[in-house]
Amino acid sequence: MNSKSNKIYDSFAAFEPVLNEWKAQNETLVFTNGCFDIIHHGHVDSLKKSAAFGTKLIVGLNSDESVRIIKGKNRPVIGQQGRATILAAFEFVDAVIIFGEETPAELIAKIIPNVLVKGREYKIHEIAGHDTVLTNGGKVETLDLVPGISTSELIKKIKTLD
Repeated sequence: MNSKSNKIYDSFAAFEPVLNEWKAQNETLVFTNGCFDIIHHGHVDSLKKSAAFGTKLIVGLNSDESVRIIKGKNRPVIGQQGRATILAAFEFVDAVIIFGEETPAELIAKIIPNVLVKGREYKIHEIAGHDTVLTNGGKVETLDLVPGISTSELIKKIKTLD
């Protein structure tokens, strides 16, 4: 599960050797995160835009347990391995790291990316890890989301189908 070829890491410790290699090569590390439950074109749009801020895109993926804490007992719809596999299939995603905490602040503090990216629905001071990134000379970027698309809204729509 932790080989470089599939880009999926079940812990920071598994990812750390790759991170050290990228830092030695002066890659510009971009970090974003989410649940990515039922991946849709809004996710693809934000991931592509995130990748454009640097040379390596690292995606922090909420574990099944942390998704349940954030979204409720009936989520995720797709398990963490399935979600990680889909994310890793995108050519613009360089690593997917599964984390179990409610926020990725601890993971961000270990990675110390050059750029942290989230949707514009968050103010910079609300973004987990913003302080770590800014203190270490990095940038925090926010993106406009694709209007009218969200996993929660898709689930509601699916529930109304006959």
